[in-house]
Amino acid sequence: MVEIAVAQFSAGQDKRENHLTLRNLVGEAASRGAQLVVAPEYAMFTAPPTDERILSSAEPLDGPFVGGMLEIAGQFGVHVVAGINEALDGDERVSNTLVAAAPDGRVAAVYRKLHLYDAFGYRESEFFRAGAIDDPATFEVDGLTFGMQTCYDLRFPEVTRRIVDAGADVLLLPAQWVPGPLKEDHWTTLVRARAIENTIYVAAADQSARTGAGNSMIVDPMGVVLASLGDQVGTARAEATAARIAQVRATNPALALRRFGITER
Repeated sequence: MVEIAVAQFSAGQDKRENHLTLRNLVGEAASRGAQLVVAPEYAMFTAPPTDERILSSAEPLDGPFVGGMLEIAGQFGVHVVAGINEALDGDERVSNTLVAAAPDGRVAAVYRKLHLYDAFGYRESEFFRAGAIDDPATFEVDGLTFGMQTCYDLRFPEVTRRIVDAGADVLLLPAQWVPGPLKEDHWTTLVRARAIENTIYVAAADQSARTGAGNSMIVDPMGVVLASLGDQVGTARAEATAARIAQVRATNPALALRRFGITER
């Protein structure tokens, strides 16, 4: 069993303030028993609309923000997952990257966003480079395996299926799900769908208003919302167990019965 928390807040352009907010929310969640805390996409720096400020904000994986994440993880004895703008060698663009910081001071896993948000009037690809299609990065906490994907990836079900095929029991989904007509409905529907069709837990951490649509949630393998937040800053937590996954998969063996795999395009 692993106690998971989603941390919801609206990051801004002050990286120190964002770090302090992240620390406070992780501390709040840890005090309530959380062993893993997942924070939003762009937790390090958000500056809507996306422009050159994103480029100047970027840091390498060994930079101060990830270093601060490792300090937070060690201080509270939890895993911390959050999104950063990662500087890339030899490229003017940056990577939209998720980092999993472990309490023992190491980076447990890194994920670079595969599907850039070139939709709904946005062009993320102007400033970001899409991640390479590698084997999904996973890490383990107390017997459960965790995988990661980011925001717009949610609209591509094969991303989650590849992560499940790599052995993940829980999907961690940081996002800055931009508000708009029907967007909140898309978010809640798709988060639950990814849990149901893959019979896994999904912990989805969105930014709060005004930069995000909120509605962060933790969903179980049958699609039941175990914990959720509206539009407020804060945390919500729920437990994930191997027993629940096994129970659901015995009832709904969709993964075992499927007749198609995933191929790279």
